[in-house]
Amino acid sequence: MTDEQLLRYSRHIMLDEIGIEGQERLLAAHALIVGAGGLGSPAALFLASAGVGRLTLVDDDDVDLTNLQRQIAHSTARIGQPKVESAMQAVQALNPQVQLRGLRQRVDAPALVQLLQDVDVVLDCSDNYRTRQAINAACVQTARPLVAGAAIGFDGQISVYDPQGHGSPCYACLFAPHAQFEEMRCATMGVFAPMVGIIGTMQAAEALKLLIGLGQPLTGRLLMLDGRSMEWTQMHAARDPACPVCGPQARPGG
Repeated sequence: MTDEQLLRYSRHIMLDEIGIEGQERLLAAHALIVGAGGLGSPAALFLASAGVGRLTLVDDDDVDLTNLQRQIAHSTARIGQPKVESAMQAVQALNPQVQLRGLRQRVDAPALVQLLQDVDVVLDCSDNYRTRQAINAACVQTARPLVAGAAIGFDGQISVYDPQGHGSPCYACLFAPHAQFEEMRCATMGVFAPMVGIIGTMQAAEALKLLIGLGQPLTGRLLMLDGRSMEWTQMHAARDPACPVCGPQARPGG
């Protein structure tokens, strides 16, 4: 590390659980963030500030005035810009040493599999069920850890799905890929502004822990937050042997 990096990341380096070795792991890491909105904004900013060396941001939307109530990577001056470009400007201003790549597109599973070839961790900050399932399927196929978050109204949830973890479920083990339900989005349901900040920041924390090899990740645990009472509920989950995505029948030769 350079003298500037030693100073910039000194508060991390002071922590025995991170130190110089852990910080160097972050500097060498590559994180993919799908969604540059409410969840992706704090996630990208904290990963960048913490020193993750490479960030790839994926989003097909543009900045709108209604986004600014909660999507803190964007600004009034950047209304109308693609969200990936706006978010990259915010990240660059915070930490110009981070290598950035922005993709203005909606990704499907095949495209994600290609993107994940040199990625160390994936953060699902998207806002629709189909994309979440595609991200999960690609992570299972490429054995990449996934930090998935969601927020609507006053409710939020977060978990880690690690295909390499023994007995760890994937997203589809908990949420069936072909489930039929009414999609709930912020545009129609509303969202308490700090809720996306809480969940997105936790996604960054879990991703950093995975990259460093620190502590106990949220693998096999789904945390759900009721923002009205600020009460957390924890649900333990195991891999579903009948899962169509990560079960034996879904694997080659299974």
